[in-house]
Amino acid sequence: MANTYSSIFYHIVFSTKKRENWIDVEIENRVWAYIGGIARKHNCTAIQVGGIEDHIHALILSPPKYAPSQIAQFLKGDSSKWIHEEFPKMAKFGWQDGYGAFSTSKRLVPNVVEYIKNQREHHKGKTFEEEYLELLQLHEIDIVDEKYLFG
Repeated sequence: MANTYSSIFYHIVFSTKKRENWIDVEIENRVWAYIGGIARKHNCTAIQVGGIEDHIHALILSPPKYAPSQIAQFLKGDSSKWIHEEFPKMAKFGWQDGYGAFSTSKRLVPNVVEYIKNQREHHKGKTFEEEYLELLQLHEIDIVDEKYLFG
């Protein structure tokens, strides 16, 4: 082929260190918007970013040059730096080391967008741990040892 064409959507999920409730409702929209800006800076498109106090979901349209690990790295690294600078009271804030990255088709993008938009409602009856295990099972990811799953 003479050209490269791609449609690569990643649903990336990561939590705050020790899943502590750092991202309260007063700042969450600023954090989500900033993460969208980080994606744009790296020539990705943040289709939807959201979450609750202890974790984030980001649906990212990525060029093929990026591995999911690179996307998670710049989203987490750049946002952590900004949070420390923007909110001095959050000096101990950090993201947990790991992340989940799940591919999705363009056809399912609207479903994932709604899922991310409804995080607050969704978590009225479900913990992050329960949600994350469901995502792993939905994507048929084998869990080698659950004692290392959440750190």
